[in-house]
Amino acid sequence: MRLPPREFLRQLFAAAVASAQPALCVPPHLPAAPRRRTIVIGAGKASAAMARAVEDNWPGELSGLVVTRYGYVVPCTEIEIVEAAHPVPDASGLTAATRMLDMVRGLGADDLVLCLISGGGSALLPAPLAGLTLAHEQAVSRALLRSGATISEMNCVRRHLSAIKGGRLAAACHPARVVTLLISDVPGDNPMDIGSGPTVADPTTCADALAILQRYRIEVPPAVLDVLQSGRGESVKPGDARLAATDLRMIATPQAALEAAAQCARDRGIEAHILGDAIEGEARDVGKVLAAIANHVCQYRQPFAPPCVLLSGGETTVTVTSQGRGGRNVEFLLSLGIALQGAPNVYAIAGDTDGVDGVEEIAGAYLGPDTLERAWALGRNPRHSLASNDAHSFFEALGDSIITGPTFTNVNDFRAILVLDE
Repeated sequence: MRLPPREFLRQLFAAAVASAQPALCVPPHLPAAPRRRTIVIGAGKASAAMARAVEDNWPGELSGLVVTRYGYVVPCTEIEIVEAAHPVPDASGLTAATRMLDMVRGLGADDLVLCLISGGGSALLPAPLAGLTLAHEQAVSRALLRSGATISEMNCVRRHLSAIKGGRLAAACHPARVVTLLISDVPGDNPMDIGSGPTVADPTTCADALAILQRYRIEVPPAVLDVLQSGRGESVKPGDARLAATDLRMIATPQAALEAAAQCARDRGIEAHILGDAIEGEARDVGKVLAAIANHVCQYRQPFAPPCVLLSGGETTVTVTSQGRGGRNVEFLLSLGIALQGAPNVYAIAGDTDGVDGVEEIAGAYLGPDTLERAWALGRNPRHSLASNDAHSFFEALGDSIITGPTFTNVNDFRAILVLDE
């Protein structure tokens, strides 16, 4: 391999992100124009770029509204773009969600609603059920984010507190035809977990949501408990006639992004192996497991012979116990580095394909054999940084943070471990 390891790994990350760009993956999945109106709605970190791709390729008139994260705007001429907060919702998102519901009511069977959903949609479309407020949704979101719950578990709770998630948006569109284009950021690509499934039937129940809160010992306001315990939060279930005219189209996935990165590696003479696109669990635990695999490759040339790159995706979790600056990708990477203990031929990168790991505008970080040694020289204790959930500060001090700016897509986490020959 002629490229330096850092540059090689950055190119793999760039290839994964590029494969999921809306300009590339939206046009092949657009439906035929309807007899009457086309209304475009949606939410997510990629939604504005998706809206622009629709405008650039749509044969007739359209209008609509999509919500994206602050800083992720892509200019459109016919579709209004609204910015709102992520990962904790804000009033801008609430106003947009209310307007969106009003916009789709009263449509007819000859109208088309084109719904653009990508990761981040859960936070960007807050719409509390009657008896709840935005403050309730914010409190629940903060608690879930700190709990260590999986994205599927978090979104189960969110669906049962919302007037727009869990199929309710599609129900509001009835009898119009609804076509949803999905960019998946969740392990398993389950449509009901992407943006909490605003146009997808939801088989989970209020009882399931309550069990998740109890499992993670999450304290919520009494009004939230009342909605769940009374059953008032039940979502739209499979078989509901209002969802009969819905069509779901998965247009970009973590697996496809990993395959793009693998091809990029092979084009540069390095064999690539995809370990999985849906790896979950505590970030620091996943770091230990993948370090063990990398060490086995180094020592025994099993299950793969070096030089090779091990690719994986999914969405790990972090149970926050401190006030450090961190995210799941950098926490994984720091744990990986501690477990590798400076293995001389192992390099790694981990980042969120949306450009934001945690709550900061930092996508992830780079790890090399000298990472721990350089950290100690700067007075940084790797184990203390991990225990403090402070991995962003750790890698930032070394100059190893990866900052991409908005990527306008989101196909979950990306991890690559490069193992070279001695």
